[in-house]
Amino acid sequence: MQQRAIPSSGEMLPIVGLGTYRGFDVGTDAATRARLGEVLNVVLGPGKAMIDSSPMYGRAEDVTGALLADRGLGGHAFLATKVWTSGKAQGIAQMEKSLRLLRTDKLDLMQVHNLVDVNTHLATLKGWKAEGRVRYVGVTHYHSGAYRELEAVLKAEKLDFVQLNYSLDDRAAEERLLPLARDRGIAVIVNLPFGGGGLVGRLDKQPLPPFAKDISAGTWAQLLLKFVLGHPAVTVAIPGTGNPKHMAENVAAADGDLASGREQILAWSKGKSL
Repeated sequence: MQQRAIPSSGEMLPIVGLGTYRGFDVGTDAATRARLGEVLNVVLGPGKAMIDSSPMYGRAEDVTGALLADRGLGGHAFLATKVWTSGKAQGIAQMEKSLRLLRTDKLDLMQVHNLVDVNTHLATLKGWKAEGRVRYVGVTHYHSGAYRELEAVLKAEKLDFVQLNYSLDDRAAEERLLPLARDRGIAVIVNLPFGGGGLVGRLDKQPLPPFAKDISAGTWAQLLLKFVLGHPAVTVAIPGTGNPKHMAENVAAADGDLASGREQILAWSKGKSL
């Protein structure tokens, strides 16, 4: 899989990772967990890929941590999670719990989820980073309605990562945030690369455009992922899935000339109502 550098360090990261929202919020059923273990095998096959979670995602942190430990994959994952509460003491308690659930004493990336009490948590995380408890620090949001606040934080703080929503049917991040992140040397994680409101479902009702074969896109999901990955400011996309086949398709979408593919997708989409 292609890799891109984290601007603040130069460390290389596979450009497709995994989001654990919904898919990893499961119980103890052995077959379900075995399937999720295969998802992890697929995404971690090409290298130390990002696995992203959050306390907001129910049991996802615990399930992810258990599966990585059971399969001896903990050291092969770039582990990212979030703090999602208010107050310094509550934030510290929640982050400590995340470390326990993920079965690690050091996280690759801790993010302030949806900018909740962002100043308080970033102050704590600066200390954690200096102590070596986290390697990178970032902030997240999933909705363009928060972009003005997100932009202000990116300008005011020295951050390693920003996580945001970006897709073919939601390109607002192109206007200011993606250029700003590139200028500020901030790695970009894209959540919702397949869009919202059932974009893939709507597109699946029609045939792929003729050029899809030329850019090695065998499904609409691959085409949409290639569009996102073709933007030069994007470091990694983290589509969520609990299906090993879909994870393999996502990994395969990282092949080929992504910049050229993006241009063809843009030309095709012009004037279309997605």
